[in-house]
Amino acid sequence: MKYALALLMVLLASNPSLLGATPGEVSVGGHLPNAPMQGLTGNSEFISRYLGKPLIINVWASYCGPCLAEMGSLERLWQRYGDRFNVIGISIDDYRERAEGFLAKAGTTFPHYIDHQLMLENILGANSIPLTLLIDAEGRVLRKVRGAQEWDSPEIIEAIGLTYEMDM
Repeated sequence: MKYALALLMVLLASNPSLLGATPGEVSVGGHLPNAPMQGLTGNSEFISRYLGKPLIINVWASYCGPCLAEMGSLERLWQRYGDRFNVIGISIDDYRERAEGFLAKAGTTFPHYIDHQLMLENILGANSIPLTLLIDAEGRVLRKVRGAQEWDSPEIIEAIGLTYEMDM
């Protein structure tokens, strides 16, 4: 019995989709509600503030090593192509100070918000982090990517429809 429980825990940790949807989760193909977001690096906003252009939402936490590892590539993607889409980060930290410490290490310039009440975490389906959502200009969820990625790699840039320009 003990081994069966351990195996179940390993399976759930390695495949968070087995946990099912979070309460109120918007699935791929669905439209995001115009939810409020509490400002972490700036003013509080509604999600609609970022519509009209494609949107990348990255959900992270200060205690998540892979979240920190992928922040540099998100920042490079934002710096290079930010005129074509919006990028925002959503911290699911309980403590603002911890989220601010994470951002001091990450050195990002795109806007970040904090989700103390788990509303955005549930809407976005963040039962594991990092979670990155690709949203079209009208607010439709195109894709959910779980786990850390190298967001400025040629493969991902091509996959999200950007022209990769090689640095000479």
